[in-house]
Amino acid sequence: MGRTARRRGGGRAGNAARRATASIDQMPWRIPVNIDRPTEPLDEEGVAAIHNGAMTILEDIGIEFLNEEALELFKEAGCTVNGTNVRMGRDWVMEMIGHAPSQFDITPRNPDRKITFGGNHILFGNVSSPPNYFDLEIGKKVPGTRAQCANLLRLTQHFNCIHFAGGYPVEPVDVHASVRHLDVVYDKMVLTDKVAHAYSLGKERVEDVMEMVRIAGGMTDEEFESNPHMYTNINSTSPLKHDVPMIDGCLRLARRGQAVVVTPFTLAGAMAPVTMSGAVTLSIAEGLSAIALFQYVNPGTPCVIGTFTSNVDMKSGAPAFGTPEYMRATQMTGQMARHYGLPMRASGVCAANVPDGQAMWETSNSLWSAVQAGTNMVYHAAGWLEGGLIASPEKFVMDCEVLQMIQRYMEPVITETGPEEIALDAIKEVGSNGHYFGIEHTQQRYEKAFYQPFVSDWRNFEAWEVVGGIWTAQRAHQTFKDIINTFEEPAMDEGIKEELQAFVAKRKEEGGAPTDF
Repeated sequence: MGRTARRRGGGRAGNAARRATASIDQMPWRIPVNIDRPTEPLDEEGVAAIHNGAMTILEDIGIEFLNEEALELFKEAGCTVNGTNVRMGRDWVMEMIGHAPSQFDITPRNPDRKITFGGNHILFGNVSSPPNYFDLEIGKKVPGTRAQCANLLRLTQHFNCIHFAGGYPVEPVDVHASVRHLDVVYDKMVLTDKVAHAYSLGKERVEDVMEMVRIAGGMTDEEFESNPHMYTNINSTSPLKHDVPMIDGCLRLARRGQAVVVTPFTLAGAMAPVTMSGAVTLSIAEGLSAIALFQYVNPGTPCVIGTFTSNVDMKSGAPAFGTPEYMRATQMTGQMARHYGLPMRASGVCAANVPDGQAMWETSNSLWSAVQAGTNMVYHAAGWLEGGLIASPEKFVMDCEVLQMIQRYMEPVITETGPEEIALDAIKEVGSNGHYFGIEHTQQRYEKAFYQPFVSDWRNFEAWEVVGGIWTAQRAHQTFKDIINTFEEPAMDEGIKEELQAFVAKRKEEGGAPTDF
């Protein structure tokens, strides 16, 4: 640590453009801006009621913090600490939340991949953390491997509609847990140049990942700490509890100026009240309690409040996603995030077990609810199955089609109303008896007038049947294979790569990280 800065790695626009056309014709890299007004199911009284409910939880019921350092910090701040229970006054909470920026940037090793959290920006990330993998070639659910994880990272890098690399896109259980983070983060640094994530699972993992991100960016310690270059995402242990390692990891990142995403995982009817208003209120209280702590430790720490509020199937107890209740809970949380001036995280999720129709309608519901909610960061936007227990490359590709459609939908060019767009001359030329295919107005614009898919097949049944009658998931599988076979790693300085390799080898010799958190 403390080395002088090296030449920064990372491909530039020319390399990115060349790679983007290697397998499919996709939309260019851009940070989408949501031009729609958010859907707001709550009136002013509803927002005030949820806020008051969350503050009452924090003041009168309290949140359990199992982390000893956090308890000491809360005592120092004047909160009421009774064992592990922490009660905090609403005035103090709101004062702390007021320090959090409403918008901030994270810059990865390739500055061209900088992303903005907050405002009307919306960012999409890959599937993160499933222990299992499924693809059509294997044909069954299997435990994840490092090779499968690396291929999903290649998809993460390839698709321009994926803006950040979340946690492990599948858990590589073939790598021992003590060194797993070293291998996967090395792969992530080499195979992608997008913003990366660290799991808050013990101090060694967090410290190792921060050092690897610093090395990969060719930064000194001072450069690393001057601006956010990475983030962590934590979940509360609902109901009303934060565990030891996740709070520890966030405190470490906050002290070094890195970003923190706090996402309570509340399932209505199981880990939260059966009513969506009650579940959202519980979620808001859990999220704000941790964000207030991080702002106390380092005012101005970039923080995002997340929502993962859905419901359970009351017949089986299994989580359900993409439901009407899930969509409303996401929209309601969006209103509350704006009330507190915090960027918001949501998810692209489903309960389906394979990349089929159910998978796509549930995921589409969850993605569009994120858009409607004014979400800034969408986790698990591509590749998620079985309630987060399976990662699938076919589903990843299919989801990216939806994400591209959402990005196209957000382009203001679609709603431009100048003379050329109103096209009165063209309407007069065609009149009531002609068609628009061959006129100059169409010929000048037809190539870029409409969204062009890379998985969807718009041919009629007979034409589709003639070319093999290939179903959507099968087409997605072939696209996955084409991308992997033509993938080129983003540029990285060889000296930096060697330094990363040396760091990984050194930490492995030292034993990596303990497996008991």
